Amino acid sequence: MEPLDRAFLANVLDLMLDAVCVVDTEGRFVFVSAAGERIFGYPPEEMIGRPVIGFVHPDDRERTLVAVAEIVAYQHKPIFENRYVRKDGRVVHIMWSARWSPLDGVRVAVARDVTARKRAEAMQAALYAISEAAHAAEDLLALFAQIHRIIDGLLPAKNFFVALYDAAGDWLSFPYFVDQDRAPLEPGTLDAETLCTELIRGGKERLVSHDAVDPAQPVRTPVDWLGVPLGVAHGVIGALLVKSHSPEVRYGQADVELLKFVSAQIADAIERKQGQLRLQHVAQHDALTDLPNRNLVRDRVAMALARARRDGTGLALMYLDLDDFKPVNDRFGHAVGDGLLQQVAQRLKHCVRASDTVGRMAGDEFVVLLAQLHAPEDAALVAEKIRAALCEPFDVAGNAVLVSPSIGLVGYPKDGEEADPLIDRADEAMYRAKRAGGNRVCVAGDTDEARA
Repeated sequence: MEPLDRAFLANVLDLMLDAVCVVDTEGRFVFVSAAGERIFGYPPEEMIGRPVIGFVHPDDRERTLVAVAEIVAYQHKPIFENRYVRKDGRVVHIMWSARWSPLDGVRVAVARDVTARKRAEAMQAALYAISEAAHAAEDLLALFAQIHRIIDGLLPAKNFFVALYDAAGDWLSFPYFVDQDRAPLEPGTLDAETLCTELIRGGKERLVSHDAVDPAQPVRTPVDWLGVPLGVAHGVIGALLVKSHSPEVRYGQADVELLKFVSAQIADAIERKQGQLRLQHVAQHDALTDLPNRNLVRDRVAMALARARRDGTGLALMYLDLDDFKPVNDRFGHAVGDGLLQQVAQRLKHCVRASDTVGRMAGDEFVVLLAQLHAPEDAALVAEKIRAALCEPFDVAGNAVLVSPSIGLVGYPKDGEEADPLIDRADEAMYRAKRAGGNRVCVAGDTDEARA
């Protein structure tokens, strides 16, 4: 049998679906078979003579150099995977089998494109991670942050935001917005000219080329936009968008299909988390005033006490009751009484900081928790502010209603170090104020019957 000539061998190599590459001692390509163009996007003549490491994804270059050193040292490395950047900017995953030939001073390697397999594995892992995030995240913001990390593992998503749509109010909000080039978008009604509106109303994914700019959302530099609607059984609840500010990061049809594939799972996760939070809110809040109920108040007090012990700060707790609330119900009816309680809740919230807690314990009894107090006398000032605010007339359904509060005031650490005893002492101080005639603040431990 005659020996095979080089032309024949070259033709055979060019017929292979995997690319055969030969690299010299300086790390430059000296031969690339025809399959290299399909895998890397470059014709072989554009690769020959150029350093291999220049084609490798920047994040994989260091470990690739380590692998090269091992190949030279041990002569054979059956399996090694890394990422290359194609001529068109897309990233491909390559599985290599390589060997070093000391006699010829070259590395011979076979490259197989495993991008499809890696993408399928990543998508399955992403679906599992999204499902886990829906259960583990404390709130929607934490869920969105988790989703951002998951998406960023699938495609370039440095700039990522979530839009949520309330169909009943025709209202679009942006609860999660990360963009290196602009401030978060303001919520508002759907605008027919924006990309978000097109996604939500049209219900179809969109890929906007980097040389086109959304006229309703101008930016200083060309960008790529990729957006998909978040659809559930009853309609579209929002949209996911990723954006690139760099011409080096481009989105293609594969990225569209990937984001579209995971969007259904993300939409379900968001809706499931919203449902969980609604149920949790109902279980922990008063139905009439939407204030924290007795159970949530006790939890908040316990948490505030733990924080105060840790930080060496104080806190104050007020238990208050409306004087002569029953005559309001008797004279005007329960609907006016309910309206009065709702307005009382709002006034109480306006008297304290956003970080403080106002809760409804039962009937016309409320609790105010002032956390992280640095000056104990501040609590008495807030208590007097509340007393004065509740003595102002209320207008409930056209009826002028006058009430006043009886307030019991306690503090940590002077009056107790556990939640339930502290609440009970505040309740006792409130009854002392009521017995003294109402419309006053009674401080636990005072020798006087009450402070008017």
